Amino acid sequence: MYAITGTTGKVGGALARALLAAGERVRAVVRDAAKGQQWAALGCEVAIAAMEDAEALTEAFKGAEAAFVLPPPVFDPEPGYPEARAVIDSVVAALRAAKPRRVVCLSTVGADAVQDNLLSQRTMMEAALTVLPMPLAILRPAWFLDNAAWDVTSARETGLIHSFLLPTDRALPMVAAQDVGRLAAELMRQHWTGSRIVELEGPSRVSPQDLAAAFATALGKPVRAVPVPRETWEVLFRSQGMNNPLPRMRMLDGFNEGWIAFPDETRTIKGSTSMAAVVAALVAGEGA
Repeated sequence: MYAITGTTGKVGGALARALLAAGERVRAVVRDAAKGQQWAALGCEVAIAAMEDAEALTEAFKGAEAAFVLPPPVFDPEPGYPEARAVIDSVVAALRAAKPRRVVCLSTVGADAVQDNLLSQRTMMEAALTVLPMPLAILRPAWFLDNAAWDVTSARETGLIHSFLLPTDRALPMVAAQDVGRLAAELMRQHWTGSRIVELEGPSRVSPQDLAAAFATALGKPVRAVPVPRETWEVLFRSQGMNNPLPRMRMLDGFNEGWIAFPDETRTIKGSTSMAAVVAALVAGEGA
């Protein structure tokens, strides 16, 4: 049996479906029982556990051949990342108590960066899990192509997408969430010893201008990418309700300045889902 946290999200959902399609038993770990109903209907066992609840999480992980750890995203963290620390402490305690045979953790490109930024929350999780006794696979995907969901309305209504990735003609590694879930399913079923890091990006690198072109094709109208100037970010983010925008700003700096990146492109696994396919699905409302 495979225990999966984050089942209601895109990556966790793709992972669960891939395992079910392979005939495996899946335990969907969800916060909300109502959201578990769809997974029960698909044949999953359902466990109710918040990631901060070590006792419930222990029960969810017990008896698992492998456990998938998907830390909940915190885009506006308090200084010092107390939200991430609470999740990390709970996950570590649960894994120590439940003793699944293997662990796969969803991390991110840039988890190896030394500069503090929003992704440092994943750096902390990696460090905490690495000391556990069971085999650990850390999956570091690239920037999610599915983030383009935020651009659908603007592209459709104004013909513009607003990019914090600068310059807009520079291609970066990006990947579809469904490819991340598929690879996670493969890792869950593999056997290894010790800790390993697996890096994943899409079939080709993508610039904001490439995304704009894909929107233009999907919408049948001109779309262009416009840069959001760095000096406007803090005011903009605070106007959107953020209390502590600096970690997010530093993450974007990391992508733009190149210190959040895969160190060796030849080492990354390449997914199969194209940028065009993801954008077309978002425009059609299939992945929004």
